[in-house]
Amino acid sequence: MTLKQERMADRIREILSELFLFEVSDPALQGLTVTEVVLDRELEYANIYVNALGDEDRAESVMAGLRRAHGFLRRELASRIRLRRAPELRFHWDETLSRAARIEALLDSLKIPPTEPEKDKD
Repeated sequence: MTLKQERMADRIREILSELFLFEVSDPALQGLTVTEVVLDRELEYANIYVNALGDEDRAESVMAGLRRAHGFLRRELASRIRLRRAPELRFHWDETLSRAARIEALLDSLKIPPTEPEKDKD
């Protein structure tokens, strides 16, 4: 990403996080975290990755809540950023944390015998 894309992505993540924390009243969106924002080169589309930390079971209800709040979130974002046109918001459930936990559990379950130290051959 270019420097402008990175700065704008950080600003969008910051604004959306504040909106979820203070202004969105939908109970499905309480405790929601914006984990990453990826913008295309023309700043027309923003892929926004969200997660309800520690509560993977809420994925469907959170995504439904985001569909309901889409217009409000885009309108509020447009009023707070300096772009000619607000990007189209595309929300995605971020599975990175659950994947990391699964990998960690798999690694912990491995039974690897300790290796014996090599003896000098002199």
